[in-house]
Amino acid sequence: MDQDIIIGKNPVIEALTSERSVNKVLASEHLNQSLFGKLQHLSKKKGTTLQRTPKKKLDQLASGNHQGVIAYVASYSYVSMDDLYAKAESKQEAPFFIILDQLEDPHNLGSILRTADAAGAHGVIIPRRRSVGLTATVAKTAAGALEHIPVVRVTNIANTIDALKAQNVWVVGTDADGSEDYRLLDGGLPLALVIGNEGKGMSRLVKDKCDWTVSLPMRGHVSSLNASVACSLLLYEVYRKRFPAGE
Repeated sequence: MDQDIIIGKNPVIEALTSERSVNKVLASEHLNQSLFGKLQHLSKKKGTTLQRTPKKKLDQLASGNHQGVIAYVASYSYVSMDDLYAKAESKQEAPFFIILDQLEDPHNLGSILRTADAAGAHGVIIPRRRSVGLTATVAKTAAGALEHIPVVRVTNIANTIDALKAQNVWVVGTDADGSEDYRLLDGGLPLALVIGNEGKGMSRLVKDKCDWTVSLPMRGHVSSLNASVACSLLLYEVYRKRFPAGE
């Protein structure tokens, strides 16, 4: 069985409480008893082996701050576009997807997945080539959200946009010279928001395929925001329109 390593307290706990297959959990001998007890309970409930392990061994197995907890899990699986539509339908909501055009930084992808889950997006779409995929770093940054937000990996983003339009989903790009202020976005529409590459933005072909583009007003001295920050603002603008305060 193909397997990955996930590291850190929250990602491992999320994996143990999700439907994902967890093959083994390794916990540092110095882990506090309260956390170890929780891992013991969850591992037993899931039928997973929990093993006390020297911290030095965990350091060798995982780079980064593992917080004394590592799990071997079934490799992250991608879903189909049908799964994204099914999630929207199950919630009786208009589709709300995120398209990432050649995003390269795993920390940005992890942050976007975390916010996407929090803001109620129905899924994230990434290309197979020239783009970061689902890795241990992405999972760690997502802090458990990867167990809940579906990700589709497609061969061609431009063709996927055409298919979305055929399903009456509006495709909105993000661009510094966007035609509309993001605050005017009609969040109630069936939407797919496109976030471009960290440095180059959207490719010309993808930009041309969008129904329109939105921009984030800049009153300070910087010319752009980090991709995950910009995406978070847009996600919560859609959330704000779909679920107004007090309703």
